[in-house]
Amino acid sequence: MIAMAVVLPLVAGVTVSPTAKVLQLLADVQAKVVSEGTEAKKTYEEFAEYCDDRSKDLAFAIKTGQGEAAELTAAIQKADATLGSLEAKIEQLVADIATDDADLKAAAAIRAKEAADFAKEEKELSEIISMLQRAVGILQREMAKGGAAMLQLKSAKSVTQALEIMVQASVFSSADGSRLTALVQQTADSDEADDGAPDAAVYEGHSGGIVDTLESLLEKAEAQLADARTSETKSSHNYDMVKQSLDDEVKFATKDMDGAKADHVDTTGAKATATGDLDVTTKSLNADIKALADLKQVCASTAADYEAGVKSRNAEITALTAAHKVISEMTGGADTLTYGLNQVSLLQQTSSGSVGRAAVRFVRDLAKKESSPALAQLASRMTAAMRSSGGDDPFGKVKTLITNMIAKLESEQDAEATEKAYCDKELGETNVKKDDKTAEIQKLSTQIDQMSARSAQLKQEAADTLKALASLAAAQADMDKIRSEQNADFTSNKADLEQGIAGVKQALKILREYYASEGKAHAAAEGAGAGVIGLLEVCESDFTAGLAAIMSAEENAAAEYVETSKANEVEKAAKDQDVKYKTKESAALDKAVGEDTADRSGVQTELVAVMDYLKTMEKRCIAKPETYAERARRREAEIAGLKEALSILEGEASLVQRASKHMLRGVHLHRNGA
Repeated sequence: MIAMAVVLPLVAGVTVSPTAKVLQLLADVQAKVVSEGTEAKKTYEEFAEYCDDRSKDLAFAIKTGQGEAAELTAAIQKADATLGSLEAKIEQLVADIATDDADLKAAAAIRAKEAADFAKEEKELSEIISMLQRAVGILQREMAKGGAAMLQLKSAKSVTQALEIMVQASVFSSADGSRLTALVQQTADSDEADDGAPDAAVYEGHSGGIVDTLESLLEKAEAQLADARTSETKSSHNYDMVKQSLDDEVKFATKDMDGAKADHVDTTGAKATATGDLDVTTKSLNADIKALADLKQVCASTAADYEAGVKSRNAEITALTAAHKVISEMTGGADTLTYGLNQVSLLQQTSSGSVGRAAVRFVRDLAKKESSPALAQLASRMTAAMRSSGGDDPFGKVKTLITNMIAKLESEQDAEATEKAYCDKELGETNVKKDDKTAEIQKLSTQIDQMSARSAQLKQEAADTLKALASLAAAQADMDKIRSEQNADFTSNKADLEQGIAGVKQALKILREYYASEGKAHAAAEGAGAGVIGLLEVCESDFTAGLAAIMSAEENAAAEYVETSKANEVEKAAKDQDVKYKTKESAALDKAVGEDTADRSGVQTELVAVMDYLKTMEKRCIAKPETYAERARRREAEIAGLKEALSILEGEASLVQRASKHMLRGVHLHRNGA
């Protein structure tokens, strides 16, 4: 009888529950007291078999849980190592960017000083050239006139003396004469220092000699000015090259840092998921270990009770009647929840968490391997669907979730393939047109193209992030709804089970007190009474186990909900900040593009039309976080993995159906034998 009571809660659709059987036995004992010897032995042997089978099941569950815990611990350690590497990389990139910025500022300061020095030198040389040009013109004009001043020049011994004669004759102003004298003397000193020659400013004794000297000085000044301008152009070009190089290094380092930060967020999320799974697995493992210890204690206690037996039978009918009344009035709700004919029992609901676990674990591992948030969310929904299935078919719900995801991925894969072909054709033709027009306005157009491409990429990434935020919000809403429903079911079921446990305990107290009393007026059916008490003890154990199971399931579901909600909050905050930053940067880039575009004219009109279309295609086809080949490979891997998970799930469903048929057949044979 005890074995029957253990088997019945595990099978939906059995017509007689353990509590109903108790009521039936109580009624039968009132009419006829039967021998309990053979029945008690049979009941004990069946219960001992149950203890052995249950112990093996728990031992297997413990071994499986320990393996899963070891895998999750390794995943967390790997995530910690990855996070450390990413943090070091981000720190190095920040230092590199700061160094490049400092180098750029230093180069700008040097360039500013060079430009100022050139401006000063250019001004001085321009003034000297202008002065020499005026002096040569004046001398040539005076030489054409002849006159006393020209006659005095013949007696001059040097260019310096000749210039003084010209100043005295008012041919030159005193200021120009002083500057010319200083320039001639400076040139003579420089020439003498270079080659050790005698005074190069010695006058040759005729008026044409000073003109030749001044023209020679003019040629030197003009050559010096040309050299200074050439040097300035070269320095400016070198600075532009250095600035472009440093700007590119800062840009690429910033891009690498953004990628490292995104990887850091993804790895943090994967670690949080693994940590939550480890917590759930550890709790389940501890519960199985405790259940095994409790089972051994119960089995040992039952064996002792069997050996002791029941000694008293007097006044049995009165006690049995009282017990019948208590069971009838107080265990209806618990009986319906635990052994109801139209729904899966609480113990079966609780154990359904293990059914489909292989498929869930397979999908979760695939999500980690492919770094797919969508598959990770699917695994969570599969778990939630099995826990909240109630009397419905959990396999059907999970199978629908997987089938819908496969259809979605296949649709996205087809759309991406079509988009790739279109993008290749349009980008190829547009780039040919762009190359024909770009030569005339290359410098400014290149700058505009770079900023436009970056702006388009930022906008696409911001849009993708907003979609991800919307998906995250929808998933959180689904979780909130499921959690609310689970908690409501738990509250209702807990009350019914607690009432049923109280009723069984009261009935046991009545029967035990009766059979323990002495001085009975007739021979009580102590053997049958012992069977009833044993069956009631099994009912109490089933109700208690059911209560513990739903409390454990509620605790696990609540912990998983809190953990996932926190992870979603962290992910939402990171994505919100990312959208804000990228929107601000894209707006600044758009403004800069507008300002540069306003400076272009003429042939730019034809290029604008080509560039606008190219920007649209680049935004559509190029600004993606990964290549088409990589996306196609990942889609195929996800679809193949989900199909394999579907096969695993169908295999589990088939096993459960066959097990249910065997259990029902065992119950039927047991009834006929009883």
